[in-house]
Amino acid sequence: MSLDAFASAANPAIDDARQLMRGAARLLYDHGYNAIPEFSLASSRRADLFAVGPKGEITIVEIKSGIADFRADNKWHEYRDYCDRLYFAVSARFPRDILPEDAGLIVADGFGAAILRESPHHPLAGARRKAVTLRFARCAAERLMRLDV
Repeated sequence: MSLDAFASAANPAIDDARQLMRGAARLLYDHGYNAIPEFSLASSRRADLFAVGPKGEITIVEIKSGIADFRADNKWHEYRDYCDRLYFAVSARFPRDILPEDAGLIVADGFGAAILRESPHHPLAGARRKAVTLRFARCAAERLMRLDV
């Protein structure tokens, strides 16, 4: 049994989160964004999905596989300092009324997603945008290099 299969069998929420991430990443790609999962920010926090758009706009998507996951995690507030837009991605059965109104809402499954509520736009300062974009580029290049080694 592979480690991924074991993890999914031991904790079905892991598989649910992967499916939500897959659908949200496909949605971002359809909108011209390139996303990478589990992106480490300078604050040492890790964004579930971090995406850069065609004009350099930065979006973070926080994946929530269940109510307990949402209630146990308050670090998403810190993500606003690193993106222009912040979204939550949840399944269709997630109770949306508990999510904050000042973040966007994506409903996803393993095959795709839809934006139900746009995120407010909070443009990053130029210096922060440059630093975050450079970090994104280096992370993506390192991951690509690791695939070929």
